[in-house]
Amino acid sequence: MSTLRKLAGQTAIYGLSSIVARFLNFLLTPLYTSKGVFPPEEFGVITSLYAWAAFIAVVLSFGMETTFFRFANRNELDPKRSYATAFFSVAGLSLFFVLICAIFPNAIASGIRYPDQSKMLLMLAVALGLDAMTALPLARLRKEGRPWRFVAANVSSIVVTVVLSLFYFAYAMPKVKAGESNALIEAVYDPAFGVGYVFLINLIASGVKFLMLVPQWPSFAQFDRSLLKPMLVFAAPLAIAGLAGMVNETADRAVLKYLLPADTADAQIGIYGACYKLAILITLFIQAFRMGAEPFFFSHAKEPNSKETFARIMNVFVAVCMSAFLCVMLFLDVFKWFIPNPAYWEGLRVVPILMIANVFLGIYYNQSVWYKLTDRTYAGSTISIVGAVITLALLFGLIPAMGYVGAAWTTLICYASMAVISYVWGQQHFRVPYNVSRVLLYMAGAVALWWGVSLLDSARSDTPLLEALSYALKGLVLGAFVLLAWKLERPLAQR
Repeated sequence: MSTLRKLAGQTAIYGLSSIVARFLNFLLTPLYTSKGVFPPEEFGVITSLYAWAAFIAVVLSFGMETTFFRFANRNELDPKRSYATAFFSVAGLSLFFVLICAIFPNAIASGIRYPDQSKMLLMLAVALGLDAMTALPLARLRKEGRPWRFVAANVSSIVVTVVLSLFYFAYAMPKVKAGESNALIEAVYDPAFGVGYVFLINLIASGVKFLMLVPQWPSFAQFDRSLLKPMLVFAAPLAIAGLAGMVNETADRAVLKYLLPADTADAQIGIYGACYKLAILITLFIQAFRMGAEPFFFSHAKEPNSKETFARIMNVFVAVCMSAFLCVMLFLDVFKWFIPNPAYWEGLRVVPILMIANVFLGIYYNQSVWYKLTDRTYAGSTISIVGAVITLALLFGLIPAMGYVGAAWTTLICYASMAVISYVWGQQHFRVPYNVSRVLLYMAGAVALWWGVSLLDSARSDTPLLEALSYALKGLVLGAFVLLAWKLERPLAQR
């Protein structure tokens, strides 16, 4: 079996739960954004609080997943001690965080401009603590090649999320609004709690995953204090990079609350956050790829043709991402029904910008192998910090003038800059023969095809026959792009 096929298998298996889980979770977006559930201003509260949660999640994990992979692959070290040291360091930090939030919930809620949401904040904090304590057990399952336990733990929490969400928002809420509630609904559902049920469901789901992974906990006797310092030294730049990365990924949804007029901020955040979800095909693939790619890159780095393999992986990666871009953009008039409330549709203009931005982010993740394999993790933090500076500068410069569209352009400029910086810097220390012209061909070609079809589409008359022909043309364009990429990459993938 070729190394590319092996990576594809790992991505499929380890990414399966992430793809299914996040896809099922994304499928809740039509429920949350439907007319009868959350209007944009309430969905904006959910979007904003989860943006803050993303920052906290990075701090709590502190780069220990990658650190565990690195230390566990060193022959002179005991993998069990590396695992225990990483796990208990994360567990201690998580418990400390939850304690702080339990003591000062009102002050923290006021600080992020949601003074009336302290209960939701506390539920979210506990859920984040539980999630952080499951990160290392999941990483251990990946390291030891036990994908189905990994899948079971991830999928179980999402099943809980989906079932409870359907109960509360597709069954209980409509019954109450129609005056048809029964004893069961009245016992467990309070309309005044509103969006709080989203965070309650999250807490319950996180608790289920936490309990399922308790058997994977290490013995505290295996905690090695002598390993803690070198692991923290290795992890600190990754944590900084991760935190800066979260500035790049989610600061827009947090900063919008401060830069938009107070009376419209939550609604605008809700519209932006909902339309951001339409980048689902790319974001899901990137997450699944990272699950399989990180251990793959570490384990194959010493093979003779590893750099050529990494370059071929980049070609395939970009081709798949741009196929997803074309699929969504050519059929955006269909995909927009993923958000069933037309009150959100004004934000569709940011979808192509955000999708291309996420392609650049995936390219950057793909290139990050160079500083991880050469132990130059400071490079990752440096690039992410540069990206964070670009993000914050542009957010404060563009949002007041352009609203959430400025946030979308900020994301694209930031990720493109990071990809370019990483490429130039990486070629000096770990030269991978990336086919830059091929990558740019896929990206520019897909954008040009979408743009050309859009111009033709806008010029046609709105008749059933022409509409059918338009869909046929879009299908042919998408099929031609996929076929071309397949023809170009198939010979390489068989090596």
